[in-house]
Amino acid sequence: MSPAPRAPAGKHCVVAYATRTRQYLWSVALPLHASIADALAAARAAADPAAPIPWDSAAVGIFGEPRARTDSCADGDRIELYRPLRRDPRQGRRERVQRERRSGKS
Repeated sequence: MSPAPRAPAGKHCVVAYATRTRQYLWSVALPLHASIADALAAARAAADPAAPIPWDSAAVGIFGEPRARTDSCADGDRIELYRPLRRDPRQGRRERVQRERRSGKS
C-alpha cells in the first residue's frame, strides 16, 4: 500500500493591482504562516521594478475586504492593492441629485 499524499508545505496566493489601463497579477508561493506583507514582498520581488506599483503606501485587502498587512492569508486568497479613490462616490451621487433637482428632473 502506498503512503497517503502529503499536503503541500505552503500556500499559493495571487497578488493583484490594477490601474485604469492595466491589471497586474503575481502568483506567489508562501509558507503556511505567511502574512499579507509576506505575499506583497514575494510579489514585489517578482515584479518589474519599473512598474508603477505603490507597494508601501496602498491599502490592501483580500477579495475586496480591507485587511491589515499583518493579517495572515489563506491558500488561494487574492490579495489586492487598492488605488486611492479620485473622488468619494457618495459625494458624486449627492452632487448629481442636487443638479437634477435644480434642473427640474426627478
